[in-house]
Amino acid sequence: MTAIETPIPVTGMPRIGDPAPSFTASTTQGDISFPSDYVGRWVVLFSHPADFTPVCTSEFMTFASMQKEFAAYNTELVGLSVDGLYSHIAWLRTIKDKITFRDMRDVEVTFPLIDDVSMEIAQKYGMIMPGEDSTKAVRAVFVIDPKAVIRAIIYYPLSLGRNFDELLRVVKALQTADHFEVATPADWRPGDAVIVPPAGSCGTADDRMTGGVDGVECEDWFFCTKQLPADEVDAAIRHR
Repeated sequence: MTAIETPIPVTGMPRIGDPAPSFTASTTQGDISFPSDYVGRWVVLFSHPADFTPVCTSEFMTFASMQKEFAAYNTELVGLSVDGLYSHIAWLRTIKDKITFRDMRDVEVTFPLIDDVSMEIAQKYGMIMPGEDSTKAVRAVFVIDPKAVIRAIIYYPLSLGRNFDELLRVVKALQTADHFEVATPADWRPGDAVIVPPAGSCGTADDRMTGGVDGVECEDWFFCTKQLPADEVDAAIRHR
């Protein structure tokens, strides 16, 4: 007789443009109600597979060392794994007391780390991917705007540590696009040219191609850019 295999459950996940799913949770910084406690601020909500693991340790030290940089752009950090609160506390104490990574030492993690032993929050956000691991969260990143709307989602497997410069770049690019009503091209960083929205009429397209729009340079009617100085970007989006 052939054994009947139990199918691996497939969990849905929120999409870009969806409201961030709500939850209440215990964390290393006290109880939180998400996302209501963070309305008016950007949030990077991210998951990691497990406490007391080396890749996760390197990531938490990096995030903690960059916390002020994210805060300068009105952005809070919130971590999650399916470990319990006491495990979180012990791990973060170990990081501070014993671990050195790339000249980072004595690193204190002061952003909240969520206790999600039940996996309820991880399932709600689609952080459990059975093809990778059915008992650990993958390295998910959700960038959530001040209106509690999901604006970007990035997923990494368990073996791959995240690029934290890129995560900060994503925050800056989203805020720049919102404030200036532009798009950002490949590899954009503050100070690079930005993309002007496509022409909405034949007349606008003609004006752009004949140089009739000051400050706009066009490769073709649909691909136009303009300069946006880094100090202007910084003045607009940096939280002071």
